[in-house]
Amino acid sequence: MTDPSYLTVLGLGFVLGLRHALDSDHLAAVSTVLAERPSWRASGLVGLSWGLGHTAMLLLVGAIVLFLRVPIPQSVADVAECVVGLMLVALGGLLGMKLLRERWHLHQHDHDGTRHVHLHSHAQSGDHGHAHWWRQSVRPLCIGMAHGLAGSAALLLFLVASAGSVLEGLIYIAVFGCGSIAGMMLIGLLLSIPLVWSLRLGRPMFLTLQGLASAGSIALGLSIVYRTLIGEPLS
Repeated sequence: MTDPSYLTVLGLGFVLGLRHALDSDHLAAVSTVLAERPSWRASGLVGLSWGLGHTAMLLLVGAIVLFLRVPIPQSVADVAECVVGLMLVALGGLLGMKLLRERWHLHQHDHDGTRHVHLHSHAQSGDHGHAHWWRQSVRPLCIGMAHGLAGSAALLLFLVASAGSVLEGLIYIAVFGCGSIAGMMLIGLLLSIPLVWSLRLGRPMFLTLQGLASAGSIALGLSIVYRTLIGEPLS
């Protein structure tokens, strides 16, 4: 385990994990989750939960691949990709429905002889208390687990099937997972910057970003499902 070449491979695995967090479907999923409750605390928690779910699923499926020395069937990989696509559509749709349910609109009224325009909602809840940490973590954890079965993560499992031993392969997956956790926590913080700042710039700007996150997630999800069904490579 102290072989310099093996340590180099582990370092490369960590870097690849960081890069893996930048995949478009990962960004879309996390952005829709953060768009519902933007905060610095939530961004780190969402990124950590996603990464833990992603790594746990990689280790589980990776262990099966390594012990049995069998590749993941393409049909299974395709199904996993479609599940991720449908999940993105659902996440975007839920966020869009939330916006519609709150029925935000411009409301005009006179005040001291001057006409004002305000953004108003007839359904906005007055409860803005912080959700329990476990409630904020469950959804990104499940999302990360779904991503662990699909895309380039599935390709990783093909690679570790040729590892020198089961232990080496599992260590590589764990290091790769740590890289993806670090990458997603950093990305969560970066994605939260425009969301948090938009609240300071005004509710219309924040709602615009929420709408863009919803539409982008739906569009990307439909694209993933379509390209998978027609057999077009996603990368």
